[in-house]
Amino acid sequence: MNAHIEMDPEEVLRVKLQVLVREHRDLDEAIHALIESRHPDQLRLVRLKKQKLQLKDAIARIEDLLTPDIIA
Repeated sequence: MNAHIEMDPEEVLRVKLQVLVREHRDLDEAIHALIESRHPDQLRLVRLKKQKLQLKDAIARIEDLLTPDIIA
């Protein structure tokens, strides 16, 4: 028997946000490890930093969707 569980769109966004934050943190650790290595691969470093910025932008977009607009 397959139980079909539906998540509301906000829950889906929160889960996606958690995944993106974890990926961003992992990339940060990978970048620091690469910088600390004896001969860091500069091309790989640039690619990782670019990927990290893309994740940061995606995180910001989701946070904006989850944050209610407050009219002051």
